[in-house]
Amino acid sequence: MEDLDRRIVDLLRADGRMSYTDLGKAMGLSTSAVHQRVRRLEERGVIKGYAAIVDNAALDLPLTAFVSITPLDPAAPDDIPDRLREMSELEACHSVAGSENYILKVRVGAPGDLEDLLARIRGRANVATRTTVVLSTPWE
Repeated sequence: MEDLDRRIVDLLRADGRMSYTDLGKAMGLSTSAVHQRVRRLEERGVIKGYAAIVDNAALDLPLTAFVSITPLDPAAPDDIPDRLREMSELEACHSVAGSENYILKVRVGAPGDLEDLLARIRGRANVATRTTVVLSTPWE
């Protein structure tokens, strides 16, 4: 990837709503040149989409936790991500190296909601869980 494209991606990571005009000014390129580069980055799958960064507390989801999961039956098919995909409280699912198979990032409203979610995860995916609750997030 060219350095110009990397700089465009960095700028869009910081502000996904940055206009082509502002991108062009920051890059020293014309608006149409930046537009073409962004379109090519999207077509190549480098830019997969755009998302809003939200205040989870304002959505009544102030509790964040990381849930490490391990299958109870190691010989079972590895379909855990598919089994859990539709659970709205799950923000991310990472396959990891180490003693666990996956780490889930979850957001819920209260400790009781986390307890309920853990029970549903265990039941749906037939896994053991280990949970780490986030106290604060200095940056993300």
